[in-house]
Amino acid sequence: MIEPQQFTPELLERLKAGDRQAFSELVERTSGKIYSLGLKMLGNEQDAEDMLQETYIKAYKALPGFENRSSVSTWLFRIAANEALMILRKRKNALPAFDIDAEADDDAQPVEIVDWCCLPESELASTETKNELNNAITKLSPVLRMVFLLRDMEGFSGAETAGILGINEDAVKTRLVRARLRLREELSVYFKERLR
Repeated sequence: MIEPQQFTPELLERLKAGDRQAFSELVERTSGKIYSLGLKMLGNEQDAEDMLQETYIKAYKALPGFENRSSVSTWLFRIAANEALMILRKRKNALPAFDIDAEADDDAQPVEIVDWCCLPESELASTETKNELNNAITKLSPVLRMVFLLRDMEGFSGAETAGILGINEDAVKTRLVRARLRLREELSVYFKERLR
């Protein structure tokens, strides 16, 4: 997460006035995190680069009207999140509306949840385990994936995540619980094999 203190009132005024050097500074401070989010959401470099470029084009055009109702980083990540979801919609030929109630899978078979307490820390931190986690994240629906990435990977608070996604904090909590449960189910299959 980009810390708010990085964006001084002076920098904000320069940004709103169209100062290119200030905008360059904003891009330098935030592009790595936004690109990382795009890569994790979209799964390929080209789409992540397209999302990054569109995010900054839209931000640059909208900066003069920025009203400080949220932090610059929350505002920027909201633009990025919307861009990522638009790319996913286009990719899937207009995904249906993201309704959280549609996330429930009543026909799903129960999965045995494995207790990972007995695995050595080196196993949990291995490249293979990280790859399995990344694969499991890509299997989440876009709305669950976005909440998980913003909260657990990028470190935004519940309030910040709600602001980025334009939803309330209760919806963030619900989606985060569902995302974590789905990931736990997905990874249980992998860890069950490791514990044998």
